[in-house]
Amino acid sequence: MNSCLCFLNSVVLSLFCPCLSIISEQSTDTRETFTGRHISSNLRYNISVVKIFYYHYYFFNLCCNLIYSFSCDSQLVQSTFKSDLLQTFQCLYEGTAKQGNTTLLNEIYTELYITESESGEINNEHEVRQIETQSRRAATEDTPIKCNDIFRPLPGQDKPIRTVLTKGVAGIGKTVSVQKFIVDWAEGKENQDVQLIFPLPFRELNLMKDKTLSLSDLVHVFFPETKEMEISRGEYKVLFIFDGLDECRLSLNFKSKVKLCNISESASVDELLMNLIEGNLLPSALIWITSRPAAADLVPSDCVHRVTEVRGFNEPQKEEYFRKRIRDQSLANTIITHLKSSRSLHIMCHIPVFCWISATVLEKMLSEAERGEIPKTLTQMYTHFLIIQTNIKHEKDYEKRVKDKDMILKLGKLAFQQLVKGNLIFYEEDLSECGIDVTEASVYSGLCTQIFREELGLYQGKVFCFVHLSIQEHLAALYAHIYFTNENRNVFGQITKQRLFYKVSISELHQRAVDEALQSKNGHLDLFLRFLLGLSLESNQTLLRELLTQTGSCSYNKEETVQNIKQKIRENRSPERSINLFHCLNELGDDSLMQEIQDYLKSGKIGETKLSSSQWSALVYVLLTLEQKMDVFELKHFIGAQNTADEVLQKLLPVVKESRSVQLYDCGVTDEGCADLTSALRSNPSHLRKLDLSLNKVGDSGVKQLSDLLQDPHCKLEILWLRDCGVWDEGCAALTSALRSNPSHLRKLSLSLNKVGDSGVMQLSDLLQDPRCKLEILGLCDCGVTDEGCAALTSALRSNPSHLRELSLSWNKVGDSGVKQLSDLLQDPHGKLEILWLRYCGVRDEGCAALTSALRSNPSHLRELSLSLNKVGDSGVKQLSDLLQDPHCKLEILWLSDCGVTDEGCAALTSALRSNPSHLRELDLSWNKVGDSGVKQISDLLQDPHCKLEILWLCDCGVTDEGCAALTSALRSNPSHLRKLDLTRNNLRDSDVKLLSDLKEDPHYKLETVLF
Repeated sequence: MNSCLCFLNSVVLSLFCPCLSIISEQSTDTRETFTGRHISSNLRYNISVVKIFYYHYYFFNLCCNLIYSFSCDSQLVQSTFKSDLLQTFQCLYEGTAKQGNTTLLNEIYTELYITESESGEINNEHEVRQIETQSRRAATEDTPIKCNDIFRPLPGQDKPIRTVLTKGVAGIGKTVSVQKFIVDWAEGKENQDVQLIFPLPFRELNLMKDKTLSLSDLVHVFFPETKEMEISRGEYKVLFIFDGLDECRLSLNFKSKVKLCNISESASVDELLMNLIEGNLLPSALIWITSRPAAADLVPSDCVHRVTEVRGFNEPQKEEYFRKRIRDQSLANTIITHLKSSRSLHIMCHIPVFCWISATVLEKMLSEAERGEIPKTLTQMYTHFLIIQTNIKHEKDYEKRVKDKDMILKLGKLAFQQLVKGNLIFYEEDLSECGIDVTEASVYSGLCTQIFREELGLYQGKVFCFVHLSIQEHLAALYAHIYFTNENRNVFGQITKQRLFYKVSISELHQRAVDEALQSKNGHLDLFLRFLLGLSLESNQTLLRELLTQTGSCSYNKEETVQNIKQKIRENRSPERSINLFHCLNELGDDSLMQEIQDYLKSGKIGETKLSSSQWSALVYVLLTLEQKMDVFELKHFIGAQNTADEVLQKLLPVVKESRSVQLYDCGVTDEGCADLTSALRSNPSHLRKLDLSLNKVGDSGVKQLSDLLQDPHCKLEILWLRDCGVWDEGCAALTSALRSNPSHLRKLSLSLNKVGDSGVMQLSDLLQDPRCKLEILGLCDCGVTDEGCAALTSALRSNPSHLRELSLSWNKVGDSGVKQLSDLLQDPHGKLEILWLRYCGVRDEGCAALTSALRSNPSHLRELSLSLNKVGDSGVKQLSDLLQDPHCKLEILWLSDCGVTDEGCAALTSALRSNPSHLRELDLSWNKVGDSGVKQISDLLQDPHCKLEILWLCDCGVTDEGCAALTSALRSNPSHLRKLDLTRNNLRDSDVKLLSDLKEDPHYKLETVLF
């Protein structure tokens, strides 16, 4: 529109301006010739000019009117378009619109927890498992994103976001998020830089899968009011929303060679969508796709600029929903308390649809004081919900209730057959296969009011679905149960097209269902199995008789099923596969295995007991369902004489995968255990933040396994400790190669006490100079590093000096040469090194001089320095003293143990500290011959009111009663700071000891520890 206005203006002005120019130029000549003979010709000329001006002016006004009219029409269309979308999306239907129970979205909308996810990778786990996993994770783990901000980059993200993929399990709130986004836009509250939003749900696009048309035609089919608007010219910023990728029945082959660049080109609907998503069509358009996790990888990752995940309700949001949904706040509190008392119910409340189901059931049962047990299991909750919905319009119409029995069976059959196929969305042909007449009025009343719904979409095509996947699973289980009770037949025979003429027992039915669920790769029958087993209990069968009026009955001893499930738990090598079986035992009311493990945990003897395979599985289940989140996993708590570390680790991998910090310190883990560990972590690489494998003999082999995890772009590991793990340069090479592929997350790395040598350090240097590397702490203590490796290390750090905060090179033979290399790094103004450990590195006074000279150039960052066990002598300490008296020096910890310091060096040191006494907190002069003379110098420092020294080490310093008396006197003068004093291995008398001990006992002094 703006470009059109500019174009017409330029045309008019190009014609109009010359006329003005001509008139201006001719005006002087015209006045002059009014008195001369040329008057008539000039007059005729000017009259012609005036005529031209008039026609041009008339044309200009006409164009302006056309432009204004066109602009007003366009704005009117946009305004009408917004109004229509607002009308369509402003109401929230809990259940279906047919019942008329609409609520304004903004009245009940509870902000959902949405995070920026790692990728659109496929997740085949059953969605209830995913919810259980999310419930164990703290809400502070990820950066939340508000629904209206999904196209806005986070701080530090500078690339524009065109395509967003939002994933989340069924009923978690993806469609409601879309609805909220559209409503806020249509009301003029958010994202007003977007002129047009086109919501195109996949469930409706499926109805056009056989059609050939252009993108322009597709938009006009769904939004005919936009026919007069040219969306391809760039005047409009548009957003396409494709909701429900998992419901797509189009053939989305992104390897197709069909390329479309013009929105007027005709093609199949799937080709239009692919070219739009890839950016071939309307590259300036924004794209928002929502999907369940199992279908998230249908769109290639290189087409997606941001992946977000709807996590549903976090803990505060659950309560907020119930308080908004239920007006009686006392009742709302009772419901919240009840749901918290049942772990399985409380976990499911992450799903907004389940909150609605729970509110519907519990509000009725608790407010009307109905008889019967308040639901504590999923089966009880869903069966009560089904009864309530069936009774909504049939409370006095028993004839219709009888008809509902037949409809339940038909819907159950549909639910079961489509569950096996993995379908949540159905069309007329799917209903016909199950004998459901889509024109039958009873389908859309009574039972189906809020269980099963028909949608008449923007395209006016009919789409059917259950309100939520869990309702479909419950009805499928109900169908399987009724099919057995009425016919004594196994419903699973229908899957394999078997005609089962023989009768089966209910235990055999359950055994087959357990086997089918365990064989499923993605656990798609897990919740179905829970419901099927729960429905067999007498208490739930009583409810079914109320629901179905007439149904068969079965004598059932649940013990046989319980024992079969326990046997399956024992046979399963992976406890993770058994988790759902424990939920099944919970539905059956059997908690014997869990009780055994809880008793062991309370006794603290879990590592002393040889557990059976089923008990290990129970332990995993208990640990994963603890009310308190288990963010730190420590393997030592579970290892005893009965099992090796690798065996225990393998059994507890499901718990490890859900932990933020995994502590395997000194547990006896080998490369085999390391392989199992990294294999498990690869399935969920973005969760772990800290891994400690120190003092385990994992070797190069184990580190190579670990490297596969570290190079995964989704790995967010921040802390990795591999101290004394038998790593050599080969393992170090594999590790650093992996980190170069994914360098931006690791903050702390320790390879101390491994023989990585100069070769390994050179590999590390390639990583450190990468500008993406953010390593802050590097431990290379006793790694066989010489000055050559030190040179490579410091050269790399000079290229990227601003991140490293701590460096340990202790017990390496870096010598004065290596320290001189380090000095070049330390004087770099961009260097931020705060902690430097050079204990026993062969440093002498020459190296100390270079070090302190460099620090004088850049004294404000270093906080901690260790030069212990180096022969720096008094000469080196005097060099250090020049640094310490610099007012910019902020050194807090100084270790000079066994450095050949005498009272002369001690005098220089304390003299410098008296000039700048307020920063040093800890000083170690142990194993030096400072004697009483040196201690007296230190005492003068301690009695300075500005001195803040808290810890003083003077072990084996030749101190006698004279020095001790000076210390005591100084502390009496300035008692408020020193907390720890070490005077061991000195020649002190009992009276001296008593003087200091009295200071320790006096509440006016801060002295907490005195070692003699």
